[in-house]
Amino acid sequence: MDIEGARVLVPGATGAIGSALARTLHGSGALLHLAGRDEAVLRTLGEQLPGVLTSTFDAYDLDGCAALTDRAAERLGGLDAVVTCVGVPAFGPAETVSDAVAEHLMTVNALAPVAFLRAALPHMTSGGVLVALTGVVADAPPAHMADYAAAKSALAAWVEAVRKEQRRRHVTLVDLRLPHVETGFAGRAVAGRPPRLPPGLSVPAAVALVMAALTDAPPAPAAA
Repeated sequence: MDIEGARVLVPGATGAIGSALARTLHGSGALLHLAGRDEAVLRTLGEQLPGVLTSTFDAYDLDGCAALTDRAAERLGGLDAVVTCVGVPAFGPAETVSDAVAEHLMTVNALAPVAFLRAALPHMTSGGVLVALTGVVADAPPAHMADYAAAKSALAAWVEAVRKEQRRRHVTLVDLRLPHVETGFAGRAVAGRPPRLPPGLSVPAAVALVMAALTDAPPAPAAA
């Protein structure tokens, strides 16, 4: 996909990766609708990146996530890409994680990204790209992160199934399984304390991987 002139929705744009990605996309000529829960960060991005559209959202309001996607498509005149950067972790042995926390993790890390991506599907045309940031935990769920890993694995499974469904339309879905990234993300856990983690990927390196997913993703081959 050619980034210049591409119409891109970025849910989770107020996080470290999302905001850095927004700046990179804007610098490459993309037309952006940025969505996040931090109004102050959105306001700053709007001031720093002329022409971007912004909206707040609540990850628990799945209908609202879908409606925001429809509104973004209307305001941008269509959608060429969506990159979901939404997520929150929690830590601790499974027996210490409450059902309420588990529900929160599944909603924010799986159901909300899916709501954005599902709503985007009718707006996508041939060559469009949908990217979900899942993480290596979807491949190898670590101890003390069972519910977080389960949510990311659920998102990864959804992306894989829908990727097959969209082959005929030449819409590409990408499950981007980033390693640990140095965003301070673990320190904002909704429960538990993070284990000692090895040095992670830098935010610019993570953004470079997202950009590669957008620009290098080949069109899905037509099904036989």
